[in-house]
Amino acid sequence: MSRGSQTRAKIMDVAQQSILAKGFDGTSIEEIVANADITKSGFFYHFPDKNALAEALIVRHIEVEDALFDDLFDRARELADDPLQVMLIGLKLLAELIEDMPGGHPGCIVATAAYQDRLFDKSVRAANRRAILGWRERFGAMLSNIECKYSPNDEVNREALADMVSAVTEGGLVMARGLGEPQIAAQQVMLLRSYLKLLYTPASS
Repeated sequence: MSRGSQTRAKIMDVAQQSILAKGFDGTSIEEIVANADITKSGFFYHFPDKNALAEALIVRHIEVEDALFDDLFDRARELADDPLQVMLIGLKLLAELIEDMPGGHPGCIVATAAYQDRLFDKSVRAANRRAILGWRERFGAMLSNIECKYSPNDEVNREALADMVSAVTEGGLVMARGLGEPQIAAQQVMLLRSYLKLLYTPASS
């Protein structure tokens, strides 16, 4: 990694830590500059403004999250061929990952940006939308594979069900942080797992 790339990554790391703790509007460029040990002109060399920084953080978040989910569900596919079992194993691995984080999950840049979208331009909102729709596309495809083999035991909208993965996970993180109980997020993922198991397991089983 070049020196310029290292500096850019350091700025983003420092900014993300502060933003997850205090939000975008509570994090100033001056604070980022001081904590990253760079000059203000150095910051603006990499990011013309906070919109550019926010978009870069979201794009990086998408890349990291995609890699994480690829890894979790690839591991699940190594353990099972059945599409329902792959989903259930993958969600269990996700819950374990969240539960094992020291001090709990730090939070989500996408959720933080969504809460404060009034601060951003169209490009940042579009990047955030891509992040959210990425969950819908990934889990919608997995649910489609499940429904090729299993019929749901209740009438459900597949797209809404795919969105439920994001809603439960992000909602669990909010509750965990608000109550100071890190285990809540993992518990919510496991409850979602139980719901999907009941929804798709044939009644005769």
